Amino acid sequence: MDKNVIISVKGTQSTDDQVNTIMEFVTEGKYYKRDKAYFITYDESEVTGMSGTTTTLMVMDGIVTLVRAGTINSQFVFQQGQKHISYYDTEFGSFIIGVTANEVDVKIDDNGGEIRIGYQLEIDNTETGENDFWMSIREVGH
Repeated sequence: MDKNVIISVKGTQSTDDQVNTIMEFVTEGKYYKRDKAYFITYDESEVTGMSGTTTTLMVMDGIVTLVRAGTINSQFVFQQGQKHISYYDTEFGSFIIGVTANEVDVKIDDNGGEIRIGYQLEIDNTETGENDFWMSIREVGH
């Protein structure tokens, strides 16, 4: 299974002072399965501020791992109820990021589907607020 897909992404960030930042975009990408894991890959653009970066999500056993490579290099692991620590490397410097997933809702199969993740980020041990990530994957032409 290796498909060209349309990927819709919506991300929301809410801070303690109730400021909501919403980012939405639609892009083309690849969707494939290796062993028991699904992979979604797409190129970032100016819309996300990460032009020159490729994002890959690996989904297996309810755990979503997001890997970025290029102008930004990072790996986030979203596992419900667990905190994972990783590095976030940019051209401006590196940060230590803590990711705690409150909700990981994966509804995908060989035809595509949806992923929804609610999580909190900590940058250098400082909480940055609540985040919500939603992705829809559908085959081109469907």
